[in-house]
Amino acid sequence: MNDPLDDVTGAPTAARATDWITTPLTADLLRGALDLERTEHGVLPHRLPARARAQCADGQLAMAEAQPSGVRLVFRTRATAVELDALRTKNAYQGAPPRPDGLYDLLVDGRPAGQASVPGGNVLMVDMTAGTSEVRPGPVGTVRFTGLSDRVKDIEIWLPHNEITQLVALRTDAPVEPLPDAGARTWLHHGSSISHGSDAASPTTTWPALAASLGGVELTNLGLGGSALLDPFTARALRDTPADLISVKIGINIVNSDLMRLRAFGPAVHGFLDTIREGHPRTPLLVVSPLLCPIHEDTPGPAAPDFSNLGAGRLQFKAMGDPAERAAGKLTLNVIRDELTRIVQQRAVDDPNLSYLDGRDLYGEADFAELPLPDQLHPDAASHRRIGERFAAHAFRSGGPFAAERA
Repeated sequence: MNDPLDDVTGAPTAARATDWITTPLTADLLRGALDLERTEHGVLPHRLPARARAQCADGQLAMAEAQPSGVRLVFRTRATAVELDALRTKNAYQGAPPRPDGLYDLLVDGRPAGQASVPGGNVLMVDMTAGTSEVRPGPVGTVRFTGLSDRVKDIEIWLPHNEITQLVALRTDAPVEPLPDAGARTWLHHGSSISHGSDAASPTTTWPALAASLGGVELTNLGLGGSALLDPFTARALRDTPADLISVKIGINIVNSDLMRLRAFGPAVHGFLDTIREGHPRTPLLVVSPLLCPIHEDTPGPAAPDFSNLGAGRLQFKAMGDPAERAAGKLTLNVIRDELTRIVQQRAVDDPNLSYLDGRDLYGEADFAELPLPDQLHPDAASHRRIGERFAAHAFRSGGPFAAERA
């Protein structure tokens, strides 16, 4: 059998002489998005519905939910060449080296078959010392995959998890049809920037994407960088999204934003879970506590950037709270783990499909010693792989919370 990919490139090369077919970018060609917004350029995938977006004016959340972590174009075709025009918005930081371009991961019949980036696009220039930002506009770019085998095959193009991406046009040299439903279970996950994919190597190697692949499930990733804050509109989005499996990873953003005290945290968790259960009363629901993060294990937030190494491209974070403030109800990761354990044990008496996972079982002290957090908050690419493998081994194993026999 021929290799499914003979040549793949994202560089602007001369297209072979052919008749291109332009296919409208519609919802039936996309997975992992909860909404599509029509823009002057094309369509912008969103990971929160319009009603949720309207209820929060936070710029961090607006950026995070529009970065298409876990969103992918999926279709069936005999095409040997695929072109996708897109307008990206890439983040850059004043005084720091340029960040790597976001990657598009190509899968052919479920197998990795190439990577490429889109040139051009907008740049969101952030000055962290001044607390300001500006958008510097740029042109639409094209990602191109060529040399695909001339046979019917299933194509997935995973969009960059860390760049806002407006989809402009899809062209192929053979007709495209939506991919039929294969009957795989759907997994809906919510978490922080770690679930979003911060510092992962590519969109298919964020830990939720890796875990979904290992578990044989279809992922909808509501990991929202800096924004896993028990917001009611996020709970309603989880409630209203069809899913066979649900997980929520709670804690790190609550601490590093210094959002609430212990008195508010417990009822907020109960309310968040109550809302999810309104739409999914018997769906397996896994509550995951924070991974190990030494700066916040016993020191409250907020977290703040440490600019001392910014010029060398080594942005790091530090905890600004005082451990003595725990007595007044300020939250640390250890306090949150204790409270989540208590809440899940209490609720599980009447909810046999609710379970708990200590995040340190995914990334703990031994992992930090071997693979330290480069910026003191976010795991690197190797750690994403380890976390994804461990989550899959725990959740999808026989007898696990997401085991097939629980379907």
